[in-house]
Amino acid sequence: MKPILQLKQITKSFGNIEVLKSFDIDIYPGEFITLLGPSGCGKTTTLRIIAGLEQPDSGQVILNDKDITNLAPNKRDIHTVFQNYALFPHMNVEDNIGYSLKLKRYPKAQQKSAIHDVLDLVQLAGYEKRMPNELSGGQKQRVAIARALINQPNVLLLDEPLGALDLKLRRQMQNELKTLQKQLGITFIYITHDQEEALNMSTRIAVMKDGKIEQIGTPDEIYNRPKTSYVAQFIGEANILKGVVTKKEDNTLSILIQNHSMKISSLNYPIKENDTITFTVRSESIQFLQTATSNCLPAKIISKNFLGGMLRITLELHDGTTIIASQYGFDFKYSIHDNVYITWNQEHAIPIDMENHHE
Repeated sequence: MKPILQLKQITKSFGNIEVLKSFDIDIYPGEFITLLGPSGCGKTTTLRIIAGLEQPDSGQVILNDKDITNLAPNKRDIHTVFQNYALFPHMNVEDNIGYSLKLKRYPKAQQKSAIHDVLDLVQLAGYEKRMPNELSGGQKQRVAIARALINQPNVLLLDEPLGALDLKLRRQMQNELKTLQKQLGITFIYITHDQEEALNMSTRIAVMKDGKIEQIGTPDEIYNRPKTSYVAQFIGEANILKGVVTKKEDNTLSILIQNHSMKISSLNYPIKENDTITFTVRSESIQFLQTATSNCLPAKIISKNFLGGMLRITLELHDGTTIIASQYGFDFKYSIHDNVYITWNQEHAIPIDMENHHE
């Protein structure tokens, strides 16, 4: 499949700060792709360059094989939904949504029909005459989305559109947006710093760091197969550990951690015996044992905290390394200061930072 949108070698600086560094990405028709990263990583600048609201210092923006790098925003078949809704306060819902069709001088009957259809899509039928100040935050966001969708864009950009909503409404809108995107088949490019939002909604996630993509892949790949410690720790809660390889066979590495032998996945990485390896284990993959086995580490429980329905357990290994474990529910039989043994299934222990590894 050919990309619908390509960014090629995009660079952008503001003063002495280089925000995007030779940024490349291919985005495909009908996908819901999320640019995920902390403030300052360059995700919003990327979106503004796609929209034509910023000009790159160098590089190209290609839409459907056409170079649109220097096209004005209104000449691109791309529309943007902003976090602050950007509704016209003096216009009702109907006029806000149909404003662009009015500018294009569509016949009134066609405008009314299109507005009716898009209001149905965003579940706001009957709200045509409401003013923005009579709407809730979620309803305002639906109006902003409807206003963008009425133009039937090739690509819809969404700049942290749910950031101003409370948690319950945000989760509801996540599901609605995902359903809407599947129904319409429009390519969505979504900007957020919220990892849960990205994992829940996206077909692919591009994790950004310092103006570059650190890793791009499906939510499953990003969460369960992080390539770097940055991705592992940015998405979910991950423990980063090091060990020395003592044996390699098939897809399994035997490694030595603090004089204890453990097993992790090799993922077919080019590594050999006596190499030091960095790997990650998710907090929910940590298992507890009362007695030692052939594949475990001794640890001491330092603290327990409840976060919603999740119990977060902090442990310490003999060398002072902190391990975080988590589990759902409150059925946990160990107490603070208890000495326990921890283990994991080898497929849940994944090598990372292998680009820094040299044979």
